[in-house]
This record gives sequence, C-alpha cells and structure tokens, in this order.
Amino acid sequence: MSYVINTTEYRIIPDQSFKVIRQCATCNKKTKFHNSKRFRVNANGNKVDVWLIYNCEKCKHTLNLSIYERKNPSQIDFTEYQQFLGNDTELAEKYGINKSFFNHNKAEINWEDISYSYQSSNTGSSHNNDKSNSVDSESTYDIDDSIDVNDESVHAGKLVSPLRQIHVINDYNLNLRGDKVASEILQISRSQLKKLIKEGKMTLTKTHGDVIIDIYSDTVSPLASS
Repeated sequence: MSYVINTTEYRIIPDQSFKVIRQCATCNKKTKFHNSKRFRVNANGNKVDVWLIYNCEKCKHTLNLSIYERKNPSQIDFTEYQQFLGNDTELAEKYGINKSFFNHNKAEINWEDISYSYQSSNTGSSHNNDKSNSVDSESTYDIDDSIDVNDESVHAGKLVSPLRQIHVINDYNLNLRGDKVASEILQISRSQLKKLIKEGKMTLTKTHGDVIIDIYSDTVSPLASS
C-alpha cells in the first residue's frame, strides 16, 4: 500500500499590510500608498460610512478605501464599530491583508513589494523572507510539473510513494509562483529545484494557491524547524 511517511504543513503569513498602487493627485503620477492604520467614520443622518485611510508614501496624500457605505450603525458589529472609532491598529492590519477588501475598492495591490513569512503548523516556528519579494500572477505560473511519479524509468526502481510531503497553505491567496515558494521552503535555488524535478526526486503541484511538494529522495530537506 502506498502512503506518505511524513507530512509537514507551512502557512504563508503576510508580515505587513499590502501596499496600493494608485495615481496620486498631488504627485501627478502612480505612487505607492501605505496603510495609515487609521479609520475615517462619517455619519450622515442615521447612516455611516467607514473607510480605511491610506497615504501616499511620497507626499502623504490621502486615499480612503471603503469598508462600509451608507450603513446603519446597528448593522455593524458593536465591537468592530468601537474599534473603527478608536483607530484599532490590529483591525486596520486585518483589513490591510484582506484581498476581498482591495477587490471591493478596485485597488491595485503592489505585489512587487510584499513581506511574508512561512509558519510551520507542526512546530509553530516561522521563516522570514526578504522584505521585497517578486511575485507573478497565477496565469504566469511556469514550472516543469510533467514528471510522472508512476513512471518506473523516472525513479529507476525507487519507491513510488513520496518519503515526505510538504503542504504550503496560502490562506491569504498571495500571488506567489509555486516554484518560488518551493525554493524558499527548501532553501535551494530555482535551478536546483528544476533539476530535482527533472531527476524525479520531487514533484510540485499548485492547487487554488496552495503548493504541494512531494519528495522522493532523502537528500532533500525542508527549511529548519527550530
């Protein structure tokens, strides 16, 4: 019977709010806007509007991203409403990594300037990446995943079942290439990664943003868990 001997899970966790690329009225060009961690609440009769305030990194020009529009305060969770009024930092950061919030505002996330970490679900440890990570959209995902794990010529008599499986969970649906994630988890170059795949020592699949790495060689190890 085929089975995976050892499975490890990692989660991709954003380290900070996403930045927005938007035309700045003061700079008269597209600039980066960052999360000010402040909210604007505007009451008009028995209705309120709530925005999260972003600022241009160059001139501090304000960009308001809508959270609620023409909403009765009684329809908003009481605790959350008080957090809006108190400029709760944790809540501002929560909205700052919510892709649905940015999609609602038709806001362009600056994927070329994003910081994230890998957190191991098994140990609670984390691995930080560089503060600037180049990423591509799902449509440009380009990795040689044509290796047939059931092809005996590939494994030359080795076990068909993987010795280890690594599941990298992308809860925040970050636009990260599968080969980039795998090379960072394994702490190897992308050229080394492609070589391992070509040699049949590893397979790589990407499903709904998650990355699954199947390892068939005991010479390949994930990043340190300590």
